[in-house]
Amino acid sequence: MLILGLETSCDETAAAVVAEDRRILSDVVLSQIEDHRPYGGVVPEVAARAHLEHLDRLIGEALAQAGQPLSAMTAIAATGGPGLIGGVMVGVTTAKALAMVAGKPFIAVNHLEGHALSARLSPGLDFPYLLLLVSGGHCQLLAVEGVGNYRRLGATVDDAAGEAFDKVAKLLDLGYPGGPAVERWAEGGDPSRFSLPRPMKGRPGCDFSFSGLKNAVRLLVRDLSDRNELTDGDRADVAAGFQAAVAEVLADRSSRAMTIFAERHPESRRLVVAGGVAANQTLRRSLARAAENGGFTLTAPPLRLCTDNAAMIAWAGLERFRLGGQDGLDFAPRPRWPLDPGAVRLGGAGVKA
Repeated sequence: MLILGLETSCDETAAAVVAEDRRILSDVVLSQIEDHRPYGGVVPEVAARAHLEHLDRLIGEALAQAGQPLSAMTAIAATGGPGLIGGVMVGVTTAKALAMVAGKPFIAVNHLEGHALSARLSPGLDFPYLLLLVSGGHCQLLAVEGVGNYRRLGATVDDAAGEAFDKVAKLLDLGYPGGPAVERWAEGGDPSRFSLPRPMKGRPGCDFSFSGLKNAVRLLVRDLSDRNELTDGDRADVAAGFQAAVAEVLADRSSRAMTIFAERHPESRRLVVAGGVAANQTLRRSLARAAENGGFTLTAPPLRLCTDNAAMIAWAGLERFRLGGQDGLDFAPRPRWPLDPGAVRLGGAGVKA
């Protein structure tokens, strides 16, 4: 079984071919960072135009690298949402056209499910497991009980962690993209110099909040700037303090989720972290300590599978397809698509997916 996957939900244009035995035969990703850098963030129209311009070529490259023609694909999968609707439309429309021309099934993949299942591209991860999904637009703790079977334990009530990283990078003028920039600057900083809040830490439930922390950084930067010109040392220390606060909060919330998850699934002790922010090494170390303290093992996809990519979309499509799932050509792209519609909330009542 071979699946061609397409990813166009934000600012990466990607195509990949994945086999049923977990081999990634090709994984082509075109970053739009330089297109969006002048604006300090992703511009939806610019992203959609770039997807439209490059996707066909990347599909050809992915098939060539895999050494397989389109006719050899078992099915065509594409991100159907959530995401920037213009970009999602480009990927879905292209996948539908390929499926119709080649006479292959079409599979619309929830982008969040792509992240949720990405760790299963490495062997040895069985259901169920606890997932911390942390990215630019999403911050959730979920019990992953099977393909299409997710129970949300907690979610952010305001900003996602990745969004906060981007805003803090902009406040400190660290460059774009914000997450990697904050991590680079934090390496040379003192995380204990400034006292920053740890929102929701120690509170019941498993929900997150990062708007208060982001605002505390904004006020701190304003205060430092009013006293003197902001130095590189100030920037590094603020970045380090912010990063440490986020890591501490995520570890605390995950620890509470591990307790809840273990009550429901005493046979499983696996914590998986996925999403773009999962590439942050300070976060990984903090979660590894929390997992060890809770009697869990931390699992994370390879760094290249943490950020948006088409291999995870192909794999999620493959997991769905071998269970009989596919979609009609009348599927409508979705700007919002909860991973757990109607699911029972076990540990919290987060209001933002």
